Formats: sequence, C-alpha cells, structure tokens
Amino acid sequence: MARERSSATWLALAYAALIAYASLYPAQVWRVPAGGPSAWLRLPWPAWFPTFDIVSNLLGYLPLGALVYVAVARGGGGRAAALGTAVALSAALSYGLEVLQQWQPVRVPSLLDFTLNTAGALAGALLGMVVHALGGLERWQALRDRIFVRRSAAALALLLLWPVGLLFPPPVPLGLGQVWDEARALLAAAFAGTPWAAAVAPFVAPAAAGAPLSQLGEAFAIALGLLAPVMVGFAVAHAGWGRLVLALGAVALAIGATTLSTALNFGPDNALAWWTAATAAGLAGGLLAALGCLPLPRRVAAGVGLIVLTALVVVVASAPSDPYHAQSLQAWQQGRFIRFHGLAQWVGWLWPYAAMAWLLSRLARPDAA
Repeated sequence: MARERSSATWLALAYAALIAYASLYPAQVWRVPAGGPSAWLRLPWPAWFPTFDIVSNLLGYLPLGALVYVAVARGGGGRAAALGTAVALSAALSYGLEVLQQWQPVRVPSLLDFTLNTAGALAGALLGMVVHALGGLERWQALRDRIFVRRSAAALALLLLWPVGLLFPPPVPLGLGQVWDEARALLAAAFAGTPWAAAVAPFVAPAAAGAPLSQLGEAFAIALGLLAPVMVGFAVAHAGWGRLVLALGAVALAIGATTLSTALNFGPDNALAWWTAATAAGLAGGLLAALGCLPLPRRVAAGVGLIVLTALVVVVASAPSDPYHAQSLQAWQQGRFIRFHGLAQWVGWLWPYAAMAWLLSRLARPDAA
C-alpha cells in the first residue's frame, strides 16, 4: 500500500513560497547588477549586523527545516536522509533568493543571511529529528488516524495555515479573503502604459466605498469566518469527539491569533480591543452552527463548507476598511513587519479560495462520503 503524503509536504511548499515572496518584496524594480555571472553568484559579507536581522534570519528558516525533515521522514526516508534533504533544500532556497536580491536595488544580499538561514534550517531539522527519535511522529500518525480519514494531508495543511492568515489584520475579525482590491491594483499596474490599458480600465477601477457593516453584519461575517475552517475539518474528520475538538480548537485559535495580531499592531495594552459585542455574538453563533453540524456526513460537510466560504468572501468583499485597519496595514508595510509581510498577508488573502478549490476536489472524489 502506498504511503500517504504528509501534510508537512504541503506546509513546506507553502512556507517556501511565502519565504520567497517575503525575501523578494517589494518586487517592483529590477535591474541588472554590476559585474558578470561570477560576481552575481558571490554573496558579500555585511559591514554591520543588526540584531533583528540576525534573529529573524535564524528563526525564519527554522520551521522550513523542521517541515522538510518531517515530510521526508513521513515519506519513508531515514533520519540521515531527512536531515540532509532538509538542510540542502533550505540552503539552496536561501542562496537562490540571496542571489536574486542582487537584481533589486532595495534589497541587500548577504552571506551572513545565507549562513543564518542555513543554520536555522539545520536547527529546525535537528528539532524534527529529536521529535522523531522520541516517537512523536508515530504518535501523531496514530492520533491522525483516529480523527481523520486517509488522504487528508491537504486539509490539515489548510487548517494549520488558517491562524497564520489571521495574523495579517483583516477588515473584520476572521474575515479572510479580501484580495480583490489588491488584484485590481496588480492588474492595473500590469497593463499601465500598454494599448490594452483602456480596455481593462473598467475592470481595475477601485470599488466604490460601501457603508460600514452593521453589528449584525459584522457578527455574521465573524460566524462565517469561524465556521469555514471547521467545515474543512469536518470534511475529513470521522464523526465523534474529534470533530468537537476541531470546533473548540478553532475558537481558541481564532481568539489567540486575533489577539496576537492586535497586540503586534497596536501594542499589548490594546490586545483585546478587537473584542466587542458583535465579536462575541459572531463567535458564539459560529460555534453553535459548528456544533449543529457535528453529525453531518463528510460529503455534506464539504458542501456546507463551500456555501460558507462563498458567503464569507462576498460579505468580506463588501466590508470597507476602517481607519484602524488602514493604520495597521501601514504599520505592517512600513515597519519591521515588512520582513514578514507576505507570510501572513497572502495566506489571509488566498486561504478561502484555496479551501474552496480543495472542497470542490474533495466533492469530486468517490470516497468523500
């Protein structure tokens, strides 16, 4: 019997893509660097060593090393092979991105960054090896088999990425998927100065500002935002106590991730500023709806999930950004958060659409019942 693909594989691929985006952001101006190919492939040693850069480069690759190690180990590779693959792939990714940064005037390639990235990946892989040696991977597999059906790796990856998307401040708590303004801006920039600019103008014009959501509308959006990942989980979870754990865990992750995001943007003293009467009502409503869906068959849960996600993106698309949201976006884009800009932003923008695509593929499977 073929070995089932690990969710760590999907998470490693997603994390590598997000690292690439964050490392090359803002990818707006490119120029050919001085010197030839031999000069381009050499990474300079920096003249100064900011503490924040050292810590962020070291820790940024630690999860990647751990994820690649687990993916290889769960795929049947030995510990030495998993360790070597994790370090080699992470080092290759870091080196390639550092070389590409030479084509961007706003980025500074550095041999120190490459060294720290590789060291971070090695630390993550060693951490994965320790967990593996202690039997952690086997215990996780046993727990996964009790709660989830086979071929649930992509769904588990989506569930683990959901709280990451919440770290980038959405227009309404748990309101992921507001990507259309950014998509219109990117499309307008792509066709600017071309003969087709006038033809695409109606499609890239900024949307008219709508009225703020009412308290009822905000509560409805929050309930949908909580119910969406729960239904993704229910689509691959056996009926029983595991589904209850998923529902309660979603509430805990929603509160924890949103509180952390608010603290990062407005300071620890304002960490709970997002908690309002509408928020409490939305979380309660979403949890009650999730509890009502506990006995649903997996295929029905997938169908309900599609409806919930569709409603979520429609409601969120109509939610205007308030001044506090705009202020938090400015903090992310101009402050130190710029180094992690893409890691949470793109997850938050694209998560609902990736979840919808996965649910559609799940419904097309004959064993999704």
